[in-house]
Amino acid sequence: MKQTQPLTITGGRLVLPDTITNGAVRIADGLIAAVGDIAPQDGDEVLDARGQLIAPGLVDFGVFAVDKPAFHFGGITRAALMPDQSPPLDVPSRVRFVAQSGKPDFWVHPLAAATRSLGGTELAELGLMRDAGARGVATGRQWISDSGVMLRLLQYAAMLDMVVVCHAEDAGLAGTAAATAGEMATRLGLPSAPAEAETLAIARDIALARMAGARVHFRQVTTQASLDLIRIAKSHGAQVTAGVTPAHFMLSDLATADFRTFARLSPPLRPESDRQAVRDAIEDGTIDVISSGHDPRGPEDKRLPFADALPGMAGAETLLAMVLTLVRDEVIDMARAFDLVAGAPARLLGAAAGALCVGHEADIALINPEKPWIIDSRKMEATAGNTPFDGQPTQGRVTMLWKGGVRV
Repeated sequence: MKQTQPLTITGGRLVLPDTITNGAVRIADGLIAAVGDIAPQDGDEVLDARGQLIAPGLVDFGVFAVDKPAFHFGGITRAALMPDQSPPLDVPSRVRFVAQSGKPDFWVHPLAAATRSLGGTELAELGLMRDAGARGVATGRQWISDSGVMLRLLQYAAMLDMVVVCHAEDAGLAGTAAATAGEMATRLGLPSAPAEAETLAIARDIALARMAGARVHFRQVTTQASLDLIRIAKSHGAQVTAGVTPAHFMLSDLATADFRTFARLSPPLRPESDRQAVRDAIEDGTIDVISSGHDPRGPEDKRLPFADALPGMAGAETLLAMVLTLVRDEVIDMARAFDLVAGAPARLLGAAAGALCVGHEADIALINPEKPWIIDSRKMEATAGNTPFDGQPTQGRVTMLWKGGVRV
């Protein structure tokens, strides 16, 4: 499916990498041909944006399932898929299949499994999987506890120039905990783990990454102490980036008070002080990426006692609206918001997308940032509606979406 006629979108507010400005964008042959104060050319289809945002399609970094209707609803045009599939993405043939699976109206960028069967002991064939289409390597939902294996992984990935996506949670401390150790977990009687489980994992992996000269991305950094480590590592020149999902800047562990399993997440929700620390880290640039963590779980996984339910949330449809709350709260500006959900993830993947730049793929979203709606888990496009934001009024909706210049 290819673009058959050039398109110029006029009368909008362009979300550029460093500013928001009035203008237009011209799309031809599936690429962005011109941006700014431009006029349509003869033969162009012309669309009036009527003052809406003309923004790059979102790039969701680190999802566990591909729900195209949910991603399209949320303005997401490509996603990096975690290797935790059935079977895992630990051989080239599976990586190659996944890399083709969403086309033409959605692009999936597979992350290769770091170890065979994600077992944490034997390295997978990263070079072959890179050649098959992997845009990075990931440890999956688990932390690699063997430091020798982790160092070899980082050395191998550095040689291949592949980013390593880490789950930061020391398994020896975290175990099967369902909550963060503290007052709320004690009151509810939930099995808990100290927040230091995350901090220790990050400290070790930063040290090993510096030894190996590797690029490392911590998919979710959710505590004050961990964010301080990231800041220090960046100041010393380490190739470290950090991400988070909306749950950890929107919610604290108070959301678990009624045992609702939609708030059963990994890592678990943190105390209010950590939630505020995450918001501060988004504001000062310590956090580079906000992703949805899209991990839909059906009733068979969620309609259980809190400690027995599987962690995960359906996040693709709510990602944009939750990030726009940070703009309304003046934590960040609009340009920074789209760098967090589009520009930075695209750079991590090495994809020519995520920004309105000439020559980039024409993945474009038309967005009404003020459009009100209520999140309703019963009406979600995802395969399951397990969102911790169920029933929450919010603002910001995608009104039109193009993938490679073709209207979705």
